Amino acid sequence: MTTPEISFEFFPPQTLEASFRLWDTVQTLAPLGPRFVSVTYGAGGTTRDLTREAVATLHKSSGLNVAAHLTCVNATRNETMEIADQFAAAGVREIVALRGDPPKGSGGFVPHPDGFANSVELIAALAERDQFSIRVGAYPDRHPEAASDRADVEWLKRKLDAGADEALTQFFFEADTFFRFRDDCAKAGIDTSRITPGILPIENWKGARNFAKRCGTKIPAWVEDAFDKAVRDNREDLLATALCSELCCDLMEGGVEKLHFYTLNRPELTRDVCFALGITPKVQLENVA
Repeated sequence: MTTPEISFEFFPPQTLEASFRLWDTVQTLAPLGPRFVSVTYGAGGTTRDLTREAVATLHKSSGLNVAAHLTCVNATRNETMEIADQFAAAGVREIVALRGDPPKGSGGFVPHPDGFANSVELIAALAERDQFSIRVGAYPDRHPEAASDRADVEWLKRKLDAGADEALTQFFFEADTFFRFRDDCAKAGIDTSRITPGILPIENWKGARNFAKRCGTKIPAWVEDAFDKAVRDNREDLLATALCSELCCDLMEGGVEKLHFYTLNRPELTRDVCFALGITPKVQLENVA
Protein backbone atom coordinates (compact mmCIF):
# COMPACT_ATOMS: atom_id res chain seq x y z
CA MET A 1 0.00 0.00 0.00
CA THR A 2 1.64 3.22 -1.20
CA THR A 3 1.61 6.51 0.68
CA PRO A 4 -1.26 8.70 -0.57
CA GLU A 5 -0.99 12.18 -2.00
CA ILE A 6 -2.64 14.65 0.36
CA SER A 7 -4.23 18.09 0.32
CA PHE A 8 -5.72 20.32 3.01
CA GLU A 9 -8.59 22.76 3.35
CA PHE A 10 -8.29 25.92 5.48
CA PHE A 11 -10.71 28.62 6.62
CA PRO A 12 -9.92 32.31 6.02
CA PRO A 13 -9.33 34.12 9.33
CA GLN A 14 -11.89 36.67 10.54
CA THR A 15 -10.01 37.89 13.63
CA LEU A 16 -6.40 38.50 14.62
CA GLU A 17 -6.45 35.39 16.79
CA ALA A 18 -7.81 33.37 13.87
CA SER A 19 -5.00 34.71 11.69
CA PHE A 20 -2.43 33.32 14.08
CA ARG A 21 -4.35 30.03 14.14
CA LEU A 22 -4.28 29.82 10.34
CA TRP A 23 -0.53 30.42 10.20
CA ASP A 24 0.03 27.85 12.93
CA THR A 25 -2.02 25.41 10.86
CA VAL A 26 -0.02 26.15 7.72
CA GLN A 27 3.30 25.79 9.54
CA THR A 28 2.23 22.48 11.06
CA LEU A 29 0.94 20.88 7.85
CA ALA A 30 3.00 22.43 5.04
CA PRO A 31 6.09 20.26 5.78
CA LEU A 32 3.98 17.20 4.87
CA GLY A 33 4.17 18.27 1.22
CA PRO A 34 0.52 18.67 0.18
CA ARG A 35 -0.14 18.79 -3.55
CA PHE A 36 -2.37 21.81 -2.87
CA VAL A 37 -4.21 23.61 -0.07
CA SER A 38 -7.59 25.31 -0.45
CA VAL A 39 -9.20 28.28 1.28
CA THR A 40 -12.98 28.30 1.74
CA TYR A 41 -15.79 30.82 1.37
CA GLY A 42 -18.31 31.35 4.15
CA ALA A 43 -22.03 30.75 3.65
CA GLY A 44 -23.51 33.30 1.28
CA GLY A 45 -20.07 34.46 0.21
CA THR A 46 -19.62 36.20 3.56
CA THR A 47 -15.84 35.74 3.62
CA ARG A 48 -15.23 36.60 -0.04
CA ASP A 49 -12.71 39.39 0.63
CA LEU A 50 -11.06 37.45 3.46
CA THR A 51 -10.69 34.42 1.22
CA ARG A 52 -9.10 36.51 -1.53
CA GLU A 53 -6.65 38.07 0.92
CA ALA A 54 -5.75 34.74 2.55
CA VAL A 55 -5.23 33.05 -0.82
CA ALA A 56 -2.99 35.84 -2.11
CA THR A 57 -0.93 35.89 1.09
CA LEU A 58 -0.54 32.12 1.24
CA HIS A 59 0.42 31.94 -2.42
CA LYS A 60 3.02 34.67 -2.05
CA SER A 61 4.58 33.70 1.26
CA SER A 62 4.22 29.96 1.82
CA GLY A 63 5.41 28.33 -1.38
CA LEU A 64 2.31 26.13 -1.36
CA ASN A 65 0.06 25.44 -4.33
CA VAL A 66 -3.03 27.36 -3.21
CA ALA A 67 -6.55 26.74 -4.52
CA ALA A 68 -9.18 29.44 -3.99
CA HIS A 69 -12.81 28.59 -3.39
CA LEU A 70 -15.14 30.53 -5.67
CA THR A 71 -18.94 30.52 -5.45
CA CYS A 72 -21.79 32.21 -7.32
CA VAL A 73 -23.87 33.25 -4.30
CA ASN A 74 -24.99 36.89 -4.09
CA ALA A 75 -22.87 38.03 -7.03
CA THR A 76 -23.30 38.85 -10.71
CA ARG A 77 -21.44 36.93 -13.38
CA ASN A 78 -19.13 39.89 -13.91
CA GLU A 79 -18.39 40.22 -10.18
CA THR A 80 -17.62 36.52 -9.88
CA MET A 81 -15.33 36.49 -12.90
CA GLU A 82 -13.59 39.67 -11.71
CA ILE A 83 -12.65 37.78 -8.55
CA ALA A 84 -11.34 34.92 -10.69
CA ASP A 85 -9.30 37.44 -12.66
CA GLN A 86 -7.87 38.83 -9.41
CA PHE A 87 -6.81 35.32 -8.39
CA ALA A 88 -5.14 34.83 -11.76
CA ALA A 89 -3.36 38.18 -11.48
CA ALA A 90 -2.02 37.11 -8.08
CA GLY A 91 -0.56 33.97 -9.67
CA VAL A 92 -3.21 31.57 -8.37
CA ARG A 93 -4.00 28.83 -10.89
CA GLU A 94 -6.28 26.59 -8.84
CA ILE A 95 -10.02 27.14 -8.25
CA VAL A 96 -12.52 25.09 -6.25
CA ALA A 97 -15.73 26.06 -8.04
CA LEU A 98 -18.92 25.65 -6.02
CA ARG A 99 -22.48 26.93 -6.17
CA GLY A 100 -22.06 27.87 -2.53
CA ASP A 101 -24.30 27.75 0.52
CA PRO A 102 -27.08 30.33 0.73
CA PRO A 103 -26.90 32.97 3.47
CA LYS A 104 -27.95 31.63 6.87
CA GLY A 105 -31.69 31.93 7.42
CA SER A 106 -32.43 32.61 3.75
CA GLY A 107 -34.37 29.37 3.24
CA GLY A 108 -32.46 28.21 0.18
CA PHE A 109 -30.29 29.16 -2.78
CA VAL A 110 -31.69 31.80 -5.13
CA PRO A 111 -29.48 32.79 -8.08
CA HIS A 112 -28.59 36.45 -8.46
CA PRO A 113 -30.66 37.89 -11.35
CA ASP A 114 -27.43 38.58 -13.24
CA GLY A 115 -25.45 35.72 -11.73
CA PHE A 116 -24.65 32.10 -12.46
CA ALA A 117 -27.63 29.84 -11.92
CA ASN A 118 -25.53 26.93 -10.67
CA SER A 119 -22.03 25.52 -10.39
CA VAL A 120 -22.07 24.04 -13.91
CA GLU A 121 -22.45 27.51 -15.43
CA LEU A 122 -19.60 28.81 -13.24
CA ILE A 123 -17.35 25.89 -14.18
CA ALA A 124 -18.02 26.39 -17.90
CA ALA A 125 -17.15 30.09 -17.64
CA LEU A 126 -13.91 29.35 -15.80
CA ALA A 127 -12.97 26.59 -18.22
CA GLU A 128 -13.49 28.98 -21.15
CA ARG A 129 -10.83 31.29 -19.66
CA ASP A 130 -8.35 28.37 -19.70
CA GLN A 131 -6.43 29.87 -16.76
CA PHE A 132 -7.17 27.45 -13.95
CA SER A 133 -7.23 23.88 -12.79
CA ILE A 134 -10.82 23.48 -11.60
CA ARG A 135 -11.98 21.32 -8.72
CA VAL A 136 -15.59 20.74 -7.71
CA GLY A 137 -17.64 19.15 -4.94
CA ALA A 138 -19.14 15.65 -4.90
CA TYR A 139 -21.49 13.92 -2.47
CA PRO A 140 -21.14 10.23 -1.49
CA ASP A 141 -24.16 10.74 0.79
CA ARG A 142 -27.11 12.45 -0.85
CA HIS A 143 -26.93 16.24 -0.96
CA PRO A 144 -29.82 17.71 1.08
CA GLU A 145 -31.27 19.30 -2.08
CA ALA A 146 -30.77 16.27 -4.37
CA ALA A 147 -33.81 14.35 -5.55
CA SER A 148 -31.93 11.03 -5.46
CA ASP A 149 -28.50 9.45 -5.14
CA ARG A 150 -28.46 9.16 -8.92
CA ALA A 151 -29.04 12.89 -9.22
CA ASP A 152 -25.81 13.56 -7.31
CA VAL A 153 -23.89 11.32 -9.72
CA GLU A 154 -25.49 12.92 -12.77
CA TRP A 155 -24.76 16.40 -11.47
CA LEU A 156 -21.12 15.48 -10.88
CA LYS A 157 -20.85 14.22 -14.45
CA ARG A 158 -22.25 17.53 -15.71
CA LYS A 159 -19.61 19.42 -13.72
CA LEU A 160 -16.77 17.29 -15.05
CA ASP A 161 -18.12 17.52 -18.60
CA ALA A 162 -18.29 21.32 -18.22
CA GLY A 163 -14.55 21.47 -17.67
CA ALA A 164 -13.74 20.45 -14.10
CA ASP A 165 -10.52 18.52 -13.58
CA GLU A 166 -11.14 16.87 -10.21
CA ALA A 167 -13.89 16.33 -7.63
CA LEU A 168 -13.43 16.57 -3.86
CA THR A 169 -16.10 14.74 -1.92
CA GLN A 170 -18.01 15.76 1.17
CA PHE A 171 -16.79 13.87 4.22
CA PHE A 172 -18.25 10.51 5.26
CA PHE A 173 -17.76 8.04 8.10
CA GLU A 174 -17.35 4.66 6.38
CA ALA A 175 -15.19 3.67 3.42
CA ASP A 176 -18.04 1.65 1.90
CA THR A 177 -19.98 4.91 1.48
CA PHE A 178 -17.25 6.20 -0.82
CA PHE A 179 -16.83 2.88 -2.62
CA ARG A 180 -20.57 2.68 -3.42
CA PHE A 181 -20.47 6.22 -4.76
CA ARG A 182 -17.36 5.46 -6.80
CA ASP A 183 -19.05 2.40 -8.32
CA ASP A 184 -22.12 4.45 -9.23
CA CYS A 185 -19.91 7.08 -10.84
CA ALA A 186 -18.07 4.43 -12.85
CA LYS A 187 -21.40 3.08 -14.13
CA ALA A 188 -22.28 6.61 -15.25
CA GLY A 189 -19.11 6.83 -17.32
CA ILE A 190 -17.13 9.04 -14.92
CA ASP A 191 -13.36 8.54 -14.67
CA THR A 192 -13.21 7.71 -10.96
CA SER A 193 -9.51 8.51 -10.72
CA ARG A 194 -10.69 12.13 -10.78
CA ILE A 195 -12.65 11.72 -7.52
CA THR A 196 -10.76 12.40 -4.29
CA PRO A 197 -12.39 11.50 -0.96
CA GLY A 198 -12.74 14.28 1.60
CA ILE A 199 -11.72 13.38 5.15
CA LEU A 200 -12.84 15.14 8.34
CA PRO A 201 -10.64 14.41 11.37
CA ILE A 202 -13.08 14.88 14.24
CA GLU A 203 -11.64 17.43 16.65
CA ASN A 204 -15.02 17.98 18.31
CA TRP A 205 -17.73 15.35 18.11
CA LYS A 206 -20.65 17.68 18.87
CA GLY A 207 -19.58 20.07 16.14
CA ALA A 208 -18.90 17.27 13.64
CA ARG A 209 -22.30 15.70 14.33
CA ASN A 210 -24.10 19.00 13.72
CA PHE A 211 -22.05 19.59 10.57
CA ALA A 212 -22.93 16.11 9.27
CA LYS A 213 -26.65 16.66 9.84
CA ARG A 214 -26.58 19.99 7.99
CA CYS A 215 -24.85 18.60 4.92
CA GLY A 216 -26.68 15.27 4.72
CA THR A 217 -23.81 13.00 5.80
CA LYS A 218 -25.19 9.81 7.34
CA ILE A 219 -23.92 9.03 10.83
CA PRO A 220 -23.72 5.28 11.52
CA ALA A 221 -25.13 4.24 14.89
CA TRP A 222 -21.82 2.66 15.88
CA VAL A 223 -20.03 5.98 15.36
CA GLU A 224 -22.56 7.81 17.53
CA ASP A 225 -22.19 5.20 20.25
CA ALA A 226 -18.39 5.15 20.10
CA PHE A 227 -18.04 8.91 20.38
CA ASP A 228 -20.66 9.22 23.10
CA LYS A 229 -18.64 6.76 25.19
CA ALA A 230 -15.31 8.37 24.27
CA VAL A 231 -16.51 11.84 25.26
CA ARG A 232 -17.78 10.47 28.57
CA ASP A 233 -14.41 8.78 29.22
CA ASN A 234 -12.35 11.76 27.99
CA ARG A 235 -10.85 9.71 25.15
CA GLU A 236 -12.34 11.62 22.22
CA ASP A 237 -8.99 12.54 20.61
CA LEU A 238 -7.70 8.97 20.84
CA LEU A 239 -10.84 7.59 19.22
CA ALA A 240 -10.87 10.28 16.53
CA THR A 241 -7.27 9.56 15.55
CA ALA A 242 -7.86 5.81 15.45
CA LEU A 243 -11.09 5.98 13.42
CA CYS A 244 -9.78 8.54 10.95
CA SER A 245 -6.56 6.58 10.40
CA GLU A 246 -8.55 3.38 9.91
CA LEU A 247 -10.89 5.08 7.43
CA CYS A 248 -7.94 6.34 5.40
CA CYS A 249 -6.28 2.92 5.42
CA ASP A 250 -9.52 1.26 4.25
CA LEU A 251 -9.75 3.77 1.40
CA MET A 252 -6.14 3.20 0.40
CA GLU A 253 -6.62 -0.57 0.45
CA GLY A 254 -9.55 0.02 -1.89
CA GLY A 255 -7.35 1.78 -4.42
CA VAL A 256 -7.59 5.42 -3.30
CA GLU A 257 -4.36 7.32 -4.00
CA LYS A 258 -5.34 10.86 -2.93
CA LEU A 259 -6.92 12.21 0.28
CA HIS A 260 -8.25 15.71 0.98
CA PHE A 261 -8.41 16.73 4.66
CA TYR A 262 -10.84 19.28 6.08
CA THR A 263 -8.62 20.71 8.80
CA LEU A 264 -10.99 23.32 10.34
CA ASN A 265 -7.72 25.22 11.01
CA ARG A 266 -6.96 22.72 13.79
CA PRO A 267 -3.99 20.82 12.42
CA GLU A 268 -2.87 18.49 15.20
CA LEU A 269 -5.25 15.61 14.52
CA THR A 270 -4.76 15.86 10.76
CA ARG A 271 -0.98 15.78 11.28
CA ASP A 272 -1.24 12.75 13.58
CA VAL A 273 -3.39 10.87 11.06
CA CYS A 274 -0.91 11.65 8.29
CA PHE A 275 1.93 10.37 10.45
CA ALA A 276 -0.06 7.17 11.07
CA LEU A 277 -0.35 6.75 7.28
CA GLY A 278 3.41 7.00 6.88
CA ILE A 279 3.40 10.58 5.59
CA THR A 280 6.45 12.33 7.00
CA PRO A 281 7.73 15.90 6.67
CA LYS A 282 9.19 16.56 3.22
CA VAL A 283 9.71 20.31 3.01
CA GLN A 284 10.17 23.28 5.25
CA LEU A 285 7.85 26.26 5.07
CA GLU A 286 9.56 29.39 3.84
CA ASN A 287 9.14 33.10 4.43
CA VAL A 288 5.87 33.05 6.40
CA ALA A 289 5.65 36.30 8.33
